Amino acid sequence: MDIIEEAKNYIQELFKNNYGGHDADHTMHVYHNALMIARKEQCDMEIVCLAALLHDADDHKLFHTVNNANARRFLENNGVDPEKTEKIIEAVNSVSFSQNRGKKPSTIEGKIVQDADRLDAIGAIGIARTFAYGGEKGRSLEETLKHFDEKLLLLKDEMNTETAKRLAEVRHEFMLSFLEEYNKETR
Repeated sequence: MDIIEEAKNYIQELFKNNYGGHDADHTMHVYHNALMIARKEQCDMEIVCLAALLHDADDHKLFHTVNNANARRFLENNGVDPEKTEKIIEAVNSVSFSQNRGKKPSTIEGKIVQDADRLDAIGAIGIARTFAYGGEKGRSLEETLKHFDEKLLLLKDEMNTETAKRLAEVRHEFMLSFLEEYNKETR
């Protein structure tokens, strides 16, 4: 079995009991978004794929690991050389919205994976994930809706690649339509 398939199996196991929006489904959406973007860019496809699949393997909201321990262990156990491991980890570390506000990744692979993750935070899937996470954290609908202004509506303008910018525009418009309808229904 190749390493990409191994990584898919690993994330299925790692996230098997998580249903709050940072789960195996989210990871697979990010992976597919990353593939879609990467096909239009000059990049190392293996780095993009592995970084996309491992991008939440050490997410501080889910795990209490240090220095990307879960991702590093997976890469080491699957014989990825140390130089490529560091490039994958660099891309993984460029993804987090809260830890990378105003920063652009230094590599095209990091830009692609960051865009792929942010695309999954907006549009129909993003809306669903937002409410799933809010429910998991015991937040009211109104508290959860604050997340749109604090993060989701900002993402369209923070995309790195032209492909992601085009996709984000459509998803952004969908979110605006959703919020407009929500506001009409709650007046």
